[in-house]
Amino acid sequence: MELELTTPALLFTAISLLISAYTSRFLTLAQLLRQLDAVYREKADEGILEQMKNLSRRIQLIRWMQIMGVFSFILCVLSMFLLFMNHQLGGQISFGISLLSLMISLIILIYEVQISVNAIAYQLQDYEDEKLKL
Repeated sequence: MELELTTPALLFTAISLLISAYTSRFLTLAQLLRQLDAVYREKADEGILEQMKNLSRRIQLIRWMQIMGVFSFILCVLSMFLLFMNHQLGGQISFGISLLSLMISLIILIYEVQISVNAIAYQLQDYEDEKLKL
């Protein structure tokens, strides 16, 4: 199978949008963590501390999502360069690893979203009697 120079370029937009979304998620969680930290410093509460641990874990996952996304982007550029230099096999391998990196990033995203949903469900546990379901 012959890989054309334009094929890896198709991922540029998708990867850029994903990295932007990851960064937005990261900034939102970091701001929330700072707010909870301020509340916790005024009144130490075990529930707030657990929320902070949850946010910290999610921020670490987002960091790995970003790293894998950037790695995928770099490999896409490398793939295009190798294809430009007529190194078909190297371009294909680089593009394949780029796709795997992107897939790993998306798998981590699924895990992070699941943690987020579980945290919201825990938060809403008090309202279970009122039939509020997530």
